[in-house]
Amino acid sequence: MKRTLPVLASLVLLAAPLSAQESATSTANDPTAPVSSYQLQNYYTYSYHNNDSVSSNLLQFRAAIPFSTGELDHIFRLTVPYQTDTVTGADGFGDITLFDLITFDQSWGRFGVGAVALLPTGTDGLSFDKWAIGPAAGFVAQQDWGIWGLFNQNLFTVSGDDSKPDVDVSTLQAVFDYNLSDGWSVGTSEMRATYNWNSNSWISVPLGVSVKKLIETSGNPWQLGLSYEYDFVDQGVRPKETVAFTAKVLIP
Repeated sequence: MKRTLPVLASLVLLAAPLSAQESATSTANDPTAPVSSYQLQNYYTYSYHNNDSVSSNLLQFRAAIPFSTGELDHIFRLTVPYQTDTVTGADGFGDITLFDLITFDQSWGRFGVGAVALLPTGTDGLSFDKWAIGPAAGFVAQQDWGIWGLFNQNLFTVSGDDSKPDVDVSTLQAVFDYNLSDGWSVGTSEMRATYNWNSNSWISVPLGVSVKKLIETSGNPWQLGLSYEYDFVDQGVRPKETVAFTAKVLIP
């Protein structure tokens, strides 16, 4: 590959034992945990840079399913977006993203390496019309107070409509969640900082916070979350302020 990709590494301390409730909350927040989950997310961008009169809304389904191949443990994730409103007024499905991470348990937490792929399955006008794939890597460290970590994903065009711009991007995502009492936790929003290799510029540098609540039920536990995010990239008409609501069911 013609570009050198980031290498993720971390030195961490051994975590103190967690209580049962803190452990359940950390598991719900950990994207590498070997637990199946299904979640529905709604992102409402009510403020845009350089245009105060537009807004957009994205509804997104995401499934995370652990599985094994031989002695290797995987986390497979499917993301299906649906735009209910855009700045152009269009609506419909966006492109599906597939993500497969091979995870390795450590005394301090878990790290993983794998791949991510973009499939041009979106509605006409809402799809990149490109097939893209690339490497992914990251880690999550477990502490007595919660979790922290970092993930890197990379997508590079392999085929598609030549009249459309290539998808050549890298994302960095920080993970931080602090456990409170009664299943509550506070931390960062998704905060996906995105670099476009074609324009050689950052196209998204967000900063945000989230509040989550794990609800124990007679069946499978649920986690509800609310987040706010501000994107600092002020070039053209781009998202500025976004609020998101997430409902996730966990299936141990």
